[in-house]
Amino acid sequence: MKNLLLCVLPLFLLPGCKQKPIEYDYALENDNGIFVEKFDTLVQDENRYTSNNIVFTPGSEFVYKYYLQAKNGDKYFFQSTKDATQLPARQRFNAWQLVHSDRLTDMSVEKVILKVRPGLQPFIEHFPDYDQTIIEYHYMQRNGKSQYNEATGVIENEKNIWLHPPRSKMFRMLELNPFPFVQAPYEVENKWEWSLKIGDAWGDERWKKWEGQIENNYQYEITNIKEIETALGTLECIEISAVASSRIGQTKLVSYFHEEYGFVKLEYTNIDTTKLVLELSEIKEK
Repeated sequence: MKNLLLCVLPLFLLPGCKQKPIEYDYALENDNGIFVEKFDTLVQDENRYTSNNIVFTPGSEFVYKYYLQAKNGDKYFFQSTKDATQLPARQRFNAWQLVHSDRLTDMSVEKVILKVRPGLQPFIEHFPDYDQTIIEYHYMQRNGKSQYNEATGVIENEKNIWLHPPRSKMFRMLELNPFPFVQAPYEVENKWEWSLKIGDAWGDERWKKWEGQIENNYQYEITNIKEIETALGTLECIEISAVASSRIGQTKLVSYFHEEYGFVKLEYTNIDTTKLVLELSEIKEK
């Protein structure tokens, strides 16, 4: 999985359509702390990793509102710089700026939409053993347009759900944070861990720069099961507290997971001690 964890592809590479799901037998294999589905080699259906999903079903869309909270309590959003589309691809990653919540423009990104795709294209062309459900993140501006999209993956089965967070523009800082991750049994005091090596290309002077590779070690624990108020109503959620530690510092995540709607709230503490909060506001086509 190491070559998959950092994989992000532009949306325009992702043609496809909905297909009728078929369930297959599989075994669960522990891959560095994450349980993944392993099928017989004769099973080549590209929907084999989505057919048993309960939360991340093909065609579903999860709309998240967000904000970045500075150390002084002020809240910010972000938007691409005016010249972003003219820059080389690698430079576009950093071509963004923070915008105070009181000074938003039509170009300010206000929402992130997670869309679940059927099939395995185009990842299967690059990684023959790709074993995740493909998702897209759409960064929605205040004017209703999406200037930039990315594709990545989620692992869902009866043992665990492990999700790549959004990681474009300002959200690149989340590469250093614990990824949303819940593992059965869904009981208070259940603990688990995994690790990930991260290259210095993910560094940014706006939060942290470093040289060489670091290794994040993640520790998770279910700390509570409680009702929280959400845009979808009052929901009983599993509260998961997570910490990521490496030689450059520590980050945290408190997430709230609902067994039908998935991660309804994510509260990150970033490497620079700012806060990033994502809250599920709507589910479409579920």
